Amino acid sequence: MNLLPVQRASQLASTGPQTQWLIEELWSEQAVGILGGEPKCCKSFLALDVAVSVASGAACLRQFPVRRSGPVLLFPAEDSLAVVRQRLEGIAAAAQVPFASLPVQVITAPSLRLDTPTDRLRLSDTVQQLRPILLILDPLIRLHRVDENDATQIAALLSYLRELQRQFQLAVLLVHHARKDSHSSRPGQALRGSSELHGWGDSNLYMRRKGSALTLSTEHRAAPSKDHIPLQLTQAGPALALTVLERPLTEPNLPPTPIERVRQTLAQLQEPAPLQQLRKLCGMRTTDLCSALAELSANGEVVRDAKGYQLKAPFPVSDPIDPPGNGNGKRSPPPL
Repeated sequence: MNLLPVQRASQLASTGPQTQWLIEELWSEQAVGILGGEPKCCKSFLALDVAVSVASGAACLRQFPVRRSGPVLLFPAEDSLAVVRQRLEGIAAAAQVPFASLPVQVITAPSLRLDTPTDRLRLSDTVQQLRPILLILDPLIRLHRVDENDATQIAALLSYLRELQRQFQLAVLLVHHARKDSHSSRPGQALRGSSELHGWGDSNLYMRRKGSALTLSTEHRAAPSKDHIPLQLTQAGPALALTVLERPLTEPNLPPTPIERVRQTLAQLQEPAPLQQLRKLCGMRTTDLCSALAELSANGEVVRDAKGYQLKAPFPVSDPIDPPGNGNGKRSPPPL
């Protein structure tokens, strides 16, 4: 018999290698992953900040130390080369590093199709020639013509990038869009397309904007994550770059999201409520209500029985809100 090696659990090593960082707390060494966010969330600014930091050794966002520096290869598929240069210069000025000697190589080809054997070979040959320690591709949607919702098609593209990472021992950062109005979802679940994209990443970064507040969240396969790091795009002379804020920006008094409204409404009920009753109480369209209930059910917050929907367990909610028609929709005072 040709048996697989086994070992009693109590005899396994009690210590293992610690996480090796490319950028401490942001990106693990030789990790593949997604930098995701809705449009206009400064994803490209963050990707370029990562590029400048890894290339120069300066702390990313002036806060997160770089543990390994070296050449960076960048393909900016949406912005003009002049805009890319201007942004890189501004970030280099903010980081106080010389721009002229910065080892960031920019692919200037008008297109790069990672679903075609020819362009895959061209990218592999370029990586082999330049030997970057980080490859940044921005954004995914401009790199292929496959169906992003088809797990089989998108998995083949991601598999190529994983092979590239392993062959040349580099990190790969892939900028990708999240769905619009996706604040009620977990960041990884808000990415457009197949769930393969979320599961592929060793390190993922998520940018979100709510009102004027911009935040960054991190997610790692083998290290703790961080949520809601407040950022702001600031300019001082020629330096234009993202900055980590000591305190979050004051957010405007925004109305609750559909998820929040359904959660708050259910928290005020003493028994399950059918769909039509919930629709009236929440003042929502049936399609929006069903979508919110589906997400809350998938997250384990809501259960359904023959009588209707109810919260599975006590969840913290904001102050209750008046149903539509009760004045101006301001939050009600707590009951006496």
